[in-house]
Amino acid sequence: MPFVKVYIHIVWSTKNRIPFLNSKDLRINVWKHIKQNASEKGIVIDVVNGYSDHCHCLISLSTNQTIEKVVQLIKGESSFWINKNNLTEEKFAWQDEYFAVSVSESMIEKVRNYIINQEKHHLTKSFSEEYEEFISKYNFNSEEK
Repeated sequence: MPFVKVYIHIVWSTKNRIPFLNSKDLRINVWKHIKQNASEKGIVIDVVNGYSDHCHCLISLSTNQTIEKVVQLIKGESSFWINKNNLTEEKFAWQDEYFAVSVSESMIEKVRNYIINQEKHHLTKSFSEEYEEFISKYNFNSEEK
């Protein structure tokens, strides 16, 4: 049996960055559902949180998982579940694109805390500002999309 520990920080927004997840209770329910459903599919989510217009996950990939498949399963199922349960006034959808970077063992706790403190973090910074910081910090450019 291989010993593998690969952490990925994944971030994605709601369609057109619409603040569908505009209440704390709704967000708590969605994050709880995402974590539970992922676990049932063999996806290990260390922590999940976000704000009204986006989601952050710290995921530990196993040997038979790809980032693309994990994101597809999480986003697709959670979007379906939100709409099936009429949790938003309008039809809910996640944006197609997402951001994913590896996280070294030495940075796990810092990333966990960053994700856990999303409510506080977004009192002073919008998701658009956060997104631009990620793009710059990790040297992404438009050709890499």
